[in-house]
Amino acid sequence: MDFYLRVLHFQKISDTEVTGETYEHLEGVFGVRMRVVRMRPGEEYIQLTEYLAPKGRPIPVDARSNDRSFQHIAIIVSNMESAYAWLRRNKVEHASSGPQRLPDWNKQAAGIRAFYFKDPDGHPLEILEFPPDKGLEKWHRKSDEVFLGIDHTAIVVEDTDSSLRFYRDLLGLRVVGESENYGSEQEHLNNVFGARLRITSLRPQSGPGIELLEYLAPRGGQPFPADEHANDIVHRQTEVVTSDAEAAARKLNSVHTKFVSSGVGIESDGQSGFRKAFLVRDPDGHAILIEEK
Repeated sequence: MDFYLRVLHFQKISDTEVTGETYEHLEGVFGVRMRVVRMRPGEEYIQLTEYLAPKGRPIPVDARSNDRSFQHIAIIVSNMESAYAWLRRNKVEHASSGPQRLPDWNKQAAGIRAFYFKDPDGHPLEILEFPPDKGLEKWHRKSDEVFLGIDHTAIVVEDTDSSLRFYRDLLGLRVVGESENYGSEQEHLNNVFGARLRITSLRPQSGPGIELLEYLAPRGGQPFPADEHANDIVHRQTEVVTSDAEAAARKLNSVHTKFVSSGVGIESDGQSGFRKAFLVRDPDGHAILIEEK
């Protein structure tokens, strides 16, 4: 929490502790007690979840950006030089060798500047600066802030078409951009030698998007851990809001989606901000929390 407050200038919105059968069945972890801190850098939110009991496993030391467990959030900055200098002063752990400017030949990504680093638990993060012709209009408004908000979360997938059937066809997100990225800049950004990526950007009606990263090369990334649990530090879950959780669960069940939750959970204590929710996995194992507010 201190890292996100002090280094990334997020605001703390709430700090609660939850326990009980609702959360055990929702997260698929028995005997759970969680401290949940809700924070935001702008209009978008993240939740930091500490499992007070039972403790999970740390992120594997050999995790790489082309592993299918990879996921980051992209934080938009108003000035890359200022943001990177601030992160250096605060001794963040590099995941990229330094900020990279994507080349002009790549029309979909030309001029975007980006840098990967890690938070204290080893979760990858990205700061990203859009050129004037790219990105949402709100990222180009004048601001005294360096860290503006969260544009998207990016996940590594094995097969883009399979993921599109889940995110586009089942969840209803729309495709807003596609590109194929490679070259020295992409290699140094991802810290993966020979990286060549098929990148597909999706958006819901509102809120941050989801970016699919398919590594066309190298193809040797590790699969999502089959024994991953919600209390493991590698676990991240993307929250998607629906108007009808029961109907969403029936739809996902009908196509044999893997459920983490034992069913649709109904919150009784009003602490987590949802009426009904359940947790599922996408085709690669990434966790998606479907919520009805």
